[in-house]
Amino acid sequence: MIEKVDLEKVNLQEITKNIKDQHVNFAVSNVNNHCLRIAVFSGEYKWHYHSNSDELFTVLEGELFIDFENKDTIVLKPNDTLLIPAGTVHRTRAKQRTVNLCFEDKNADTIIIDK
Repeated sequence: MIEKVDLEKVNLQEITKNIKDQHVNFAVSNVNNHCLRIAVFSGEYKWHYHSNSDELFTVLEGELFIDFENKDTIVLKPNDTLLIPAGTVHRTRAKQRTVNLCFEDKNADTIIIDK
């Protein structure tokens, strides 16, 4: 017998439109052993890396700056996506309200680097 599964549609704009905080990040969906997260963000996050997971960013709104330890900064605009391999030291920044998706392992660690 096939198990009945409840399907839930999520509108990303609806769930983020009223967020005014500087940094909000939460899971939208779990996909097997991965997680789709959404972040509403301005300012800058700490330098860090994830030793056990790649991280895929997709910008929905605004502009996301991703700084790297030994590479040039990459700027993501709406509909841009970037894969950051596990172990890559980076930080995210946004000069204005930015909404982005992040796809990563559900158990991804975050190791903060003091700079």
